[in-house]
Amino acid sequence: MIALVPIAALVLLLSGLAIAYVIGGSAVLAYVAMDHTRYLAILPQQIFSKIDVFALMAMPLFILAGELMNRGGITAALINLSMAMVGRLRGGLGHVNVLTSVFFAGISGSAVADAAALSNTLVPEMQRRGYTLTYASTITAASSIIGPIVPPSIILIFYGALMGTSVTALFLAGILPGLLLAAALIALNAIYAARQQHPRVEREDMPPLLPTIARSLPALSLPIIILGGIVLGWMTPTEAAAVAVFVAMGAGWFYSGLTLRGIAESLQRTAMLSGSIFIIICAVSALGHLGALERLPESISAAVTSLGLGPVGYMLVLNVIFIVAGMVLDIPVALALLVPLLAPVALANGADPVHLGIVLCFNLCIGLVSPPMGGCLLVVSAVTGVSYWTLARAILPFVLVEIVVLGILIAFPQISLFLPQYFGFAGG
Repeated sequence: MIALVPIAALVLLLSGLAIAYVIGGSAVLAYVAMDHTRYLAILPQQIFSKIDVFALMAMPLFILAGELMNRGGITAALINLSMAMVGRLRGGLGHVNVLTSVFFAGISGSAVADAAALSNTLVPEMQRRGYTLTYASTITAASSIIGPIVPPSIILIFYGALMGTSVTALFLAGILPGLLLAAALIALNAIYAARQQHPRVEREDMPPLLPTIARSLPALSLPIIILGGIVLGWMTPTEAAAVAVFVAMGAGWFYSGLTLRGIAESLQRTAMLSGSIFIIICAVSALGHLGALERLPESISAAVTSLGLGPVGYMLVLNVIFIVAGMVLDIPVALALLVPLLAPVALANGADPVHLGIVLCFNLCIGLVSPPMGGCLLVVSAVTGVSYWTLARAILPFVLVEIVVLGILIAFPQISLFLPQYFGFAGG
């Protein structure tokens, strides 16, 4: 009878039903098939315990802050700042694209939001200045995954809530990996620029440095306030998220881009995104409770021991699983499904919970720019009009570089752990 459950799940999925309902419905069917219906009575308590987590309170507020900033007219200010810093280099607008993604990362924490914003603004400018539309779209998609790594990151908050890991430590741990990824993408862009003779930004087109920095300060203040307040102990991540909302509204007023309609749309978008994440948590908690009843984590740990994989071998297998999952699943779904089952085994083998969180979230972000279901590829393709599969082929060298960066992070945990240890947040 249990064999009918995956068949039913596939039918529900093909029917177009939302993934949360597919997971939840399949979980309930599995309880029935495995004669665990008596445990359904305590399922509401199990579900509530998974969403009654203080760290999750920060998530809707950070989403709202990012939505307000994206609608507040800051895009031009950040692009001008990036152009003033690196525009004169060969392939300068490619560097500007990556650097702007770094600045956006400290504001929205969303790869898809960053990809959409820069596809609308920077891609047409790159095309006008002599870049091919395909290359401009490719580097925009590739650099957008910096967003979920550099704080404030929605998926790091999600991971922290799932694993009971310090969100502050995860935020600090994401800074250096995000900057390392940006440096790798800039280096690859420089290679392309030299080979394809990409243009420089002419001196007369360069924005003046000091006025540009001054105008960018309200936008740049958000990540500084968030991290500074958290690290210095003035605010919890949730309190920092609330402050970020007010700062975002102030920045939107400064740039004269935020309207009452924009605020209403931001609130609506926040409610939709937050609701979708929480319903996924509820659905996966039902499945997770069944896994606990069947002692799946212990079974996985025993299988790892019997295969003799060891800590390094298991980490490699784990990352292969997450890369494949990231290609076909949304990040919150993949995290909620796989982390409770597979991460405890890695921790039992000596992995640091903070380092593991950065590696797994970075891993899943690569899936956003990998076919067949790369979310950022879909967004950039839709906005720019470049064929999805043309974009998927063009981005493969960038994906390879991102996998190399992932390998470096796995091999050298200290890259992720340096800042948390320095500020006294080591150990998660």
